[in-house]
Parts: sequence; C-alpha cells; structure tokens
Amino acid sequence: MLLLHYRSKRQVEQGLSGQDYETLQQLAQRAEKLQARVDNLERLLDAEAPQWRQRA
Repeated sequence: MLLLHYRSKRQVEQGLSGQDYETLQQLAQRAEKLQARVDNLERLLDAEAPQWRQRA
C-alpha cells in the first residue's frame, strides 16, 4: 500500500514524535477500514448493477 510506504519513509527521514506516530497509525487504520468498505460496496454493486461503472 502506498500509504504505508510514505508513512515509513517519513518516519525514517524526519523522525516522528510519539503523538505524531500514534496519530498517523490511527489515520492509516481508518484509511484501511474505509478502503475495505469501498471494496465491499463495489462488490455489491458489481453483483446487483453490473453496469454501474459505465455510468460513472
């Protein structure tokens, strides 16, 4: 995942405070959960309305 790459790169290059690192971890978890939700919604739409991608 691209986010993980930049998270690791930034931490190594600049060094994060403990609070910054914790915040970044929370945001990364939230992003992963949101991506899973989008994936599930797309799967449902593919099954229920296969043409939905063509409308976008």
